[in-house]
Amino acid sequence: MPWKGEKDPYKIWLSEIILQQTRVEQGLSYYQRFIATYPTIADLAQAKDEDVFKLWEGLGYYNRCKNLLHTARIIYYELDGKFPNNYDTIVALKGIGPYTAAAIASFAFNLPYAVVDGNVFRVLSRLFAIDTPIDSTEGKQQFALLAQEVLDKKNAALFNQAIMDFGATVCKPTNPQCNSCHLKEICTGFNNALVNRLPVKEKVLLKKNRWFYYFILQHEETVLVEKRTSRDIWENLYEFYLLETTEQIIWKEATLQEWLNQQFGIERATIHSVSPLQKQQLTHQSIKGQFIKVNLTSIPQNLLKAQWQPLKDLQQLAFPKFINQYLEL
Repeated sequence: MPWKGEKDPYKIWLSEIILQQTRVEQGLSYYQRFIATYPTIADLAQAKDEDVFKLWEGLGYYNRCKNLLHTARIIYYELDGKFPNNYDTIVALKGIGPYTAAAIASFAFNLPYAVVDGNVFRVLSRLFAIDTPIDSTEGKQQFALLAQEVLDKKNAALFNQAIMDFGATVCKPTNPQCNSCHLKEICTGFNNALVNRLPVKEKVLLKKNRWFYYFILQHEETVLVEKRTSRDIWENLYEFYLLETTEQIIWKEATLQEWLNQQFGIERATIHSVSPLQKQQLTHQSIKGQFIKVNLTSIPQNLLKAQWQPLKDLQQLAFPKFINQYLEL
């Protein structure tokens, strides 16, 4: 992205405002047109409202554009055209919140302020195994403090970019590269097989379409089970090891082996079976998924503390209908 590594606070600010409610793919062309039309904050401040709004057309959430113009004019006419170089002044500007202020302060001026985006939430929640919902007030405060604590204060810009890139390329949402990760030895989430349960979101119930992939991990005459404890569907019922995604995954032998290797360090496992697609319609959401039965020759290190239930006692546990439908087959 053209704003990556950027030091001009105007360009950083513009990119952050555009991306507040817009996907990168869409926002990129708008950013490029804005920079071409208004290369400096002085150019933007002196532009006509209708011209700027025309350029913004299609991005929606027009308050962002109004605030952009307002703040550009404050900086140009009241601050001698110089973007403020301290956090408190930056965050006081209209339309700039703590996240955007931290981004400008750290990337433009290398000031010691942590930038906490979705990638950073995910990395920190897994590394420290924190299950406080990241979309709750408590969670936002907790992660903001933690991000500030781990920040490399002397290299804030580099560190902020690095942890965001790490979350985007290694500690990914549904297929993290755990086994090849340099932090796996100290990652509490990985060492307790919690990676795919983190981060936790309070508003998970708002999802309408959910994909559940259950891994039936069997070692000798035992199988791994877990109890659902979060405030979600099927609370307090048992399930097998779950990978939840927002989109369907087409599993093949190679992708399954790769996933098992990255999640648990399993070099080779016997894929016993992959079930046909299962469906269950709940009141406000649709559950779809599959069951993948895997035979293990040994229990992975990060699953040693898990609950391994004897197969003969499996019927004593309470499972949701979605799983019982499969077991009955």
